[in-house]
Amino acid sequence: MEDQAPFLDDPVLRPVIRVAAGRSRRLRRGAPWLFSNEIDRTDDTGKIPSGSLVTVMDAGGERLGVATFNPHSLIAARLLDRNAAVRIDAAFLGERLREAMALRATIMREGASFCRLVHAEADGLPGLVVDRYDDTVVVQANTAGMEALLPEVLTALDQVLAPRGVVLRNESFARTLEGLAPYVRVARGAVTGPVTVRENGCLFRVDLLHGQKTGWFYDQRESRAYVAALAQGRSVLDVYAYLGGFTLPAARAGARAVLAIDRSEEALALAEEAAEMNGVRDRCRFYRGEAFTELSHRLEAGERYDLVVCDPPAFVKSRKDLAAGRKGYRKLVRLAAGLVTPGGFLFVASCSHHVSPDILGEEIHHGLQQAGRAARILRIAGAAPDHPLHPALPETAYLKSMLLQVA
Repeated sequence: MEDQAPFLDDPVLRPVIRVAAGRSRRLRRGAPWLFSNEIDRTDDTGKIPSGSLVTVMDAGGERLGVATFNPHSLIAARLLDRNAAVRIDAAFLGERLREAMALRATIMREGASFCRLVHAEADGLPGLVVDRYDDTVVVQANTAGMEALLPEVLTALDQVLAPRGVVLRNESFARTLEGLAPYVRVARGAVTGPVTVRENGCLFRVDLLHGQKTGWFYDQRESRAYVAALAQGRSVLDVYAYLGGFTLPAARAGARAVLAIDRSEEALALAEEAAEMNGVRDRCRFYRGEAFTELSHRLEAGERYDLVVCDPPAFVKSRKDLAAGRKGYRKLVRLAAGLVTPGGFLFVASCSHHVSPDILGEEIHHGLQQAGRAARILRIAGAAPDHPLHPALPETAYLKSMLLQVA
């Protein structure tokens, strides 16, 4: 995306979309989305450019708010404010940013320098994700509306946070559903190499330009701390280790030995660099390999670990993948549970929003049965609180995890 002229909004001149008769109930009850089948389609509606701001009216002419609009998406309108007279500009966005920052400053034990600063709909900015890495931020615009508003978003960030660098990581799967092309670029400053993240007293090295998603996964912060507290004196296997999110805290907490497995050589190199920074290199091993293959080989070799962590990428990116994804989680648990010493611990997570907590629980149960192991659930968790949930959008509860003791 090249720099654009500022996005100018005039509530009087905005296009209007009407909710079909009898279809405004969800919106009135707090839902921030309108689906395409809830909109009264006209020729003029179809001509509204993707990403435009629109005033939303019900069938009787009542103004219900201002939204971004994409006539080609299943989620056609995403509400920004329930006051249709509000002007959407850098000042509006800046106020939402300040509210988000104030919340993080309140709820984050270590401060808000390293956190998910904006979590889309739950922070009143649908389609926008902002992760903060001290004086650098990574921005994702996952909808046509937020893509169009990016110049104003960048201006608001300059005014509110004044970051030294801004990286646009606009390559998410969600963008394809909006008809948007992927791209990555530095929008502000110079970001030329990995940055250091501080979390729970541990240091990590993160590549903001080439790493997964926005570079780091703040959503597992509390689970990483909880799991690390079990690691003292134990042997640990961290599968899908990425940058050592579970590996390094476990080692710092006194694990006897930690084996980190990931298929990315670049990620493991950064994890090894961070192990040196944290003074735990002597207790960590880093091995490049594919998760299922390595689990199978180590199970056949008779290896056992006191604590096994499985935090995979999304197995289910769309509903059509659900059946195959369920089998994937079942197999993952079968293999991982077989590697846990009696009385040891197994942590399993899913970041697929199509996989409900009930589905994940079922597949963990089936996997344990196939492994011939019994277990008890010690903890069920979701994302850290800097990833708030929208109460009308169950889709925002994408992350779920279980910690079990395996008999």
